[in-house]
Amino acid sequence: MSIRLYRLARWCFLHHRIVAGVWLTVVVAAVLGAVLSGGKTQNVFTIPGTESQQVTSILERKLPAMSGGYTQVVFSAGSAKITSASSRAAVERALQRLARMPQVVAVTSPYQTKLISADQRAAIAMVYYDAQAMQVKSSTVDLLWPAVASARAAGVDVNFSGSVYPQTLLSDAPEAIGVVVALVILIVNFGSLLAAGIPLLSALLGVLTSMMGIMIVAALTTVSFAATTVALMLGISCGIDYALFVLTRYRQYLLAGELPAEAAGRAAGTAGSAVVFAALSVIIALSGLSVVGIPFLTLMGLSAAGSVLIALLMALTLLPAVFGLIGKRAIRFSRLRLLRHVEVATHAAVDDPQALRGTRWVSWVTRHHGAVLALGVAGLLALASPVLGLSLGLPSSGSQPQSSTARRAYDTISTHFGVGYNGMLVVLAEHVAQPAEAERLLASFTRVSDVKSVQIGALKHGLALFSVVPDTGPNSAQTMTLVHYIRAHRTALATGAATDLLVGGMTAANIDMSAKLAAALPVFLAVVVGLAFLLLTFAFRTFFVPLKSILGFLFSIGAALGAQVAIFQWGWLASLLGITPSQTLSFLPILLLAIIFGLSSDYEVFVVSRIKEQFTREGDARAAVVGGAGASARVVTAAALIMAAVFASFILSPDPMIKSIGFSFSFGVLVDAFVVRLTLVPAVMSLLGDRIWWAPRWFARVPDPDIEGQQLGERLIARRSHREARPRLHEPPVLR
Repeated sequence: MSIRLYRLARWCFLHHRIVAGVWLTVVVAAVLGAVLSGGKTQNVFTIPGTESQQVTSILERKLPAMSGGYTQVVFSAGSAKITSASSRAAVERALQRLARMPQVVAVTSPYQTKLISADQRAAIAMVYYDAQAMQVKSSTVDLLWPAVASARAAGVDVNFSGSVYPQTLLSDAPEAIGVVVALVILIVNFGSLLAAGIPLLSALLGVLTSMMGIMIVAALTTVSFAATTVALMLGISCGIDYALFVLTRYRQYLLAGELPAEAAGRAAGTAGSAVVFAALSVIIALSGLSVVGIPFLTLMGLSAAGSVLIALLMALTLLPAVFGLIGKRAIRFSRLRLLRHVEVATHAAVDDPQALRGTRWVSWVTRHHGAVLALGVAGLLALASPVLGLSLGLPSSGSQPQSSTARRAYDTISTHFGVGYNGMLVVLAEHVAQPAEAERLLASFTRVSDVKSVQIGALKHGLALFSVVPDTGPNSAQTMTLVHYIRAHRTALATGAATDLLVGGMTAANIDMSAKLAAALPVFLAVVVGLAFLLLTFAFRTFFVPLKSILGFLFSIGAALGAQVAIFQWGWLASLLGITPSQTLSFLPILLLAIIFGLSSDYEVFVVSRIKEQFTREGDARAAVVGGAGASARVVTAAALIMAAVFASFILSPDPMIKSIGFSFSFGVLVDAFVVRLTLVPAVMSLLGDRIWWAPRWFARVPDPDIEGQQLGERLIARRSHREARPRLHEPPVLR
């Protein structure tokens, strides 16, 4: 593989105008396709095969007016009463305007449904649409605030929640901050603005292409906005990291005296080989989300995998073309005194690797490998211990920032009605022929413990729809127990009638999602770990390196999840991060498994490939650990800091779901890179020595991918031995 990548990079270098033109055409075509398709992502999560989804499907067929999206309108009169003549007139005028909005099929008045708080200071109205939440037009949603403007002018506070309401606008600031931090790290790492801009350019072009591709897909099917967030995170971070590794080797070969075209080819044949296997590990992990059987997670994984694939293609083709444009200017260093040490360190990496700080660190680790392993494992286990308190769910409106209208609606309902009104259950009864049967069912539900109140929402076409208000909130364990109780005792609750009872609604859907994800987790882990184990075994031609990589990943994922629970569930640093403690996002563990597993394999490949490269050349296992890990420490450090910075920038998002994803990814990357790959891995490999590279004899029949570039090096040495008597006047020809 190294020889093929060498040839590809040289061709792209020598034909850089063609390559740049092709990529520019691809980017423009993607942008035009996205604009013309009109695709948009949605804040929606559906789970086929669950009881809550079954309720939605039945309502769509038989009671379409009750199956669409809805907005909960929460009115509060402050110190006055919502039932006063002036407040009632203001509310009813607002309801009339809401009813005239496009796509609205029904508006319920709290004065008719009796959804007025006991203290008469708050009321709840419902707005129902003729389309699912994801199909309600933004132009319709934009009319919500103007429709209630007269009520607010009359002194009535109004807020919205439900499946359709004015969403909190997500700022572009996190992405911008992440890019700026990445640029600073690249400048410090390379000591050159030109060199620092190359990985950033490659990553941004790749992200633009992948984002436009996702928008095109969103025009054909439902894509959640979380899918674009994850794809954006990985597209930027992996795009920068992959270009960083290849560019670093290119500069090292230039400093060693290679001509630019040869340096580009050799960089692709060595660092490029590692990038290929690193990217394949990430792609396998993300594509493995397909085995979970949840459409939005499948699309999320495939979208992110697509962005990583584009980042890989950019690093292997566009990057050598950029090298062809800039040539030796890639090793020009800034004259700023602040960055003068970068030039010294870069030359040291070529001339005297033992002087590198990374080499000194790894040397210290290998000398004290026993103590390092004991302390490292103990520390990671301590970080992982909060996982024992993991509780899964989807964040309710109560976890939104207090500036959000959904959060204000949630707090108003909790204060005046009780927290259970924020987690109402929808119970659908089929084959209800008479109103008397519906009344008997209502009485039956009322007698269930933990039920605060029950109302009949509709009685039509043999269906009875009940709104069951629990005593506890949507994320409470008691509410989950209530859902399971109704489902387990549905026959008894039907009081002997031939009636089928189904429990649905947003709260039940969250419970169903958590259960399905928990059941799919072992299958997902087995598939992804199994495939990645085979890939890494093929790459390194030994069993112990992949096994060590997987064990290190388990430590990293445990630490990341433990920190997630401590902060987002238990509330540590909650005020600093601006969050309200809640359950852990139900799909976060499985998503975190995919991302961290892929990225941990990234760093494993980058570090161990350099170790194997030196071991293959010199044959001393322990010296190879010090030299290889030490030589890769600087670039792995920069890559990890960049990736962590990109992820961490999303903590600034107002959305608690995005915050938790950004924090978990960032923390997991830092732990895996610095604690596991640059500390525990060298300690383990120095402890095992030559045994780490053991492989059975039949492994000799397995094709060697040459990840460390040994075959490429031998071919180049053989070619040069036949040409060493000639002066090198022209670029050496491509290997054939």
